[in-house]
Amino acid sequence: MRILRAEEEEALSEALRVLSEGGVVALPTETFYGLAVDPFSELAVKRLYEVKRRRRDKPVLLLVGDAGEVERFAAEVPEAARELMARFWPGPLTLVFRARPEVPPWVTAETGTVALRVSSHPLAREIPRLFGTAVTGTSANLSEEPPARTAEEVAHYFPDIDLVLDGGPTPGRKPSTLVSVVSGKPELLRPGEIPWETIEKVLES
Repeated sequence: MRILRAEEEEALSEALRVLSEGGVVALPTETFYGLAVDPFSELAVKRLYEVKRRRRDKPVLLLVGDAGEVERFAAEVPEAARELMARFWPGPLTLVFRARPEVPPWVTAETGTVALRVSSHPLAREIPRLFGTAVTGTSANLSEEPPARTAEEVAHYFPDIDLVLDGGPTPGRKPSTLVSVVSGKPELLRPGEIPWETIEKVLES
C-alpha cells in the first residue's frame, strides 16, 4: 500500500494510474473515506467486494464528476430527481435510478438500479472527471464495521489495497442520504446527512 497526501503533485496522476490498472484507491469524501475502482472492470469490482468482505447481492454506489454524467448510467431521470440534483449536488445525497442496460451487472448486483452521487469533496469529484467516467464510492470499511474517517483507519482496515489519498479527517457524522427515484416519486432508503424533511420541503416547493 502507498499513502499519498492529497495535495501532493503526483497524487491525482497516481490515483488515475491505479484505477486504470484495476487497482483500489481510498479517497476522502464529504462523509467518510470511500473505495474507488473502475466500475467497468469486473475484476476490479470483484476485488472491491473481496477486500470489503461485502455480500455480492449488495450493489455499489458510483461517484460521478457532475450531474451531466447521470444520463450515461440512468435509464431515465425523473423531474423530481432533477430538482434534488439541482438543490443538493454536489453533496451527501445518493440517488438510485433505474440503470441503463450497459451498466454492468456486477455494479448493480443485478437489481436493475444504479446509485449515483456528485460528491462535494474536491478530490472525490475531480477523480471521476479526470478518469473519464464514474468510479465506485462505497464506504471504506469492512462489512458491518464503522466507515473510516481517516487515512490511518483505512490503512488499518485494508493493508493490501493499492493507494490511499490522505485528505485529512472527514466529517464522519452520517452517511449520504440514500433516496430512490426509480418510481418517479422519491422514496427514502437510508437516512443520512441530509434530513428527509429537508428533501421533502424541496419537493413541495
